Amino acid sequence: MRLNETADLSPRRAARGSDSSGRIYTWPALSLWIGRSEGRTQWHEHHAHQLALSPRGEMRFRTDPDGAWTAFAGALVPSHAKHQFEVDGLRVAHLFVEPESRAGRALAQRFGGTEVAALPAADVRRAAAELFAAYDREADSATLHAAAAAVVRGLCGAGMESDEALDPRLTRALAFIRTHIRRPVSLADVAASVALSESRFRHLFVSGTGCSFRAYLLWLRINEAIEAVQAGASWTEAAHQAGFADSAHLSRTHKRMFGIEPSSVRPVPRGG
Repeated sequence: MRLNETADLSPRRAARGSDSSGRIYTWPALSLWIGRSEGRTQWHEHHAHQLALSPRGEMRFRTDPDGAWTAFAGALVPSHAKHQFEVDGLRVAHLFVEPESRAGRALAQRFGGTEVAALPAADVRRAAAELFAAYDREADSATLHAAAAAVVRGLCGAGMESDEALDPRLTRALAFIRTHIRRPVSLADVAASVALSESRFRHLFVSGTGCSFRAYLLWLRINEAIEAVQAGASWTEAAHQAGFADSAHLSRTHKRMFGIEPSSVRPVPRGG
């Protein structure tokens, strides 16, 4: 993949250009974007919590168009927090953790709030080094998943053990959605699958996930599309496979959720 984060660049950045590369791995409730990044994203927000980790150096975030940039060795961007990200040619691993997952709830409990939060620097450096060690030796997806999950568990702290289980009806509903995500699926379909009325299910869904049903579908579908592209599909093919109306709809969604054009995400060999 190449992440060409060049939107809204200052003249200094525009003159220097951008060169970002790496790969994306997606698993249920967790994904990993890992590689080298340079430049600045556009304003965006996504359903998942974002853990941004670098083995050295600092990255910058801001959540206010008129606010100052804040530098972090590693940061958590909470679910649905609108932000920009900026980095100067560093190796960065981004872990996206869905907030309704057990790990997502534990992260919110530990770091809380609606603003970008600093992660413990020592933990960040160690975790990033472990992820890049696996990436650099070209570990398979299962090995990288285990490494990513271990990093997330470490950052969750005691919250992983003390967290209460998600409402079992919502757990079943989320599984139903994932199973049927590649075809049209309505709120009524999912509500019926867990024997609830639409109104009761809507309330359960929003309280459990923190977002609307439609927003959640788009989040799953954009990740389905990314996975298809990583497997070799074109973005047009990926749009159809993931259930988007067309490639333009996918492009708008990708830009709104990740701050970059989907055409800037394409597979490349590892080692960068």
